[in-house]
Amino acid sequence: MRLGLALGYWGRGPDPRHLQLARQAERLGYHSVWTAESWGSDAFTPLTWIAAHTSRIKLGTAIAQMAARTPTATAMQALTLDHLSGGRVMLGLGLSGPQVVEGWYGRPFPASPLTATREYVDVIRQVLRREAPVTLDGRYHALPYAGPDATGLGKPLRPIVHPLRPGLPVLLGAEGPKNIAQTVRIADGWLPLYWSPRRTPLYEAALADAPEGFMVAPMAQARVCDDIAEGLLPVKAMLGFYIGGMGHAARNFHAGLMARMGYEDEARRIQELFLAGRRDEAIAAVPDAFADEVSLIGPRERIAERLELWRAGPVTDLLVIAPDERTLRVLAELAG
Repeated sequence: MRLGLALGYWGRGPDPRHLQLARQAERLGYHSVWTAESWGSDAFTPLTWIAAHTSRIKLGTAIAQMAARTPTATAMQALTLDHLSGGRVMLGLGLSGPQVVEGWYGRPFPASPLTATREYVDVIRQVLRREAPVTLDGRYHALPYAGPDATGLGKPLRPIVHPLRPGLPVLLGAEGPKNIAQTVRIADGWLPLYWSPRRTPLYEAALADAPEGFMVAPMAQARVCDDIAEGLLPVKAMLGFYIGGMGHAARNFHAGLMARMGYEDEARRIQELFLAGRRDEAIAAVPDAFADEVSLIGPRERIAERLELWRAGPVTDLLVIAPDERTLRVLAELAG
């Protein structure tokens, strides 16, 4: 099991620690570093900055949102950075949810998320292979564009730049069973959310047909500390925000995932409190047991013991959200 560093996206501004943590991760032998986006900082610009200050560590987006760019634009950014970094890019993609897609990007959330994802990946693969002009008779990502307002002058094109790696890895963030199963068929890896090493049977059927080399790369907050309850507070804050606020009361993929993991009543309560404006109570309502099983928090000895559970399952890459260099170092020592 390889280690990756997940930096996420910015809060109110750039995090001055991110570059230092990325360089430290490279020195410690981490395999990869990952950036993300929501509705603030984008995923590719910070990753390019990190690429310019490192030399070996792989560079991943976890995740780049599909609604933010057409698939050809995403492919252009990936192939450009892949050239500039010497072939280090891994492209992690996610569909997000209606709240972000329609509220921030001003685009309709697809009625068939599986079809939209499949078409998006198809176009990116065509761009990266550069075997012929890119065309797709698609429902969501038709090329050339053929909508009712089309001029009819659209011409199939292929990239001017020759991609460095036609097989640049494409990973998908997926939560529902059908989405995970499709990810196994069309992608090079899966970026799970809220992975619990104690609940791997939930995913055995979906991963049964995964090809050799398929990446399973969940993110987990990690912190070496003596006070476990205090160390879990940032984990609970993150979970409370995503489960309570990242979606509509009637359609929240994060809350649905928590429910499938055995915390249906708790997920519903977190949503109710968060949507009522009682955010502190929503965070407090996140069960310590749930926060603990999806993270690596506590003294070194406890983390070492729990890390073995992650090793025992199908996880190939553990992407740690670590706030300090000490935690990065301890994890590198334990994983080595």
